[in-house]
Amino acid sequence: MPRNNPMTTPPACEPEIRTIAMPKDTNPSGDIFGGWLMAQMDLAGSTVATRRARGRVATAAVDGMSFLKPVFVGDEVSLYAQLLKTGRTSITVAVAAWRRAGFSEERIQVTEAIFVYVAIDEQRQPRLVSV
Repeated sequence: MPRNNPMTTPPACEPEIRTIAMPKDTNPSGDIFGGWLMAQMDLAGSTVATRRARGRVATAAVDGMSFLKPVFVGDEVSLYAQLLKTGRTSITVAVAAWRRAGFSEERIQVTEAIFVYVAIDEQRQPRLVSV
């Protein structure tokens, strides 16, 4: 998934998460909160990182968050995540969000970012990523 260069079609893989933007996810003007979308992206990225770490992870950083297009109430939001790099304790994942409005089949990329997770132990301390 390229950064800051929107794709014209969604990735060929299955999304990690697919959800619907609801009225509770909006500000008083009716716009979907960027924070809601970022939380969905963090969940999608953490599923990839958790599988790779074979255990718990914590979000350490988010890099290059770009809001490209708006999301509206009722839109289906699909979140795609791709493992980019594994370090000693860290896992880097690219996450892209796409929207599909109501009865349309058109999909539009709405945002993307790079998430960095750290594998943690039971005491929430960094641990080595399993091989």
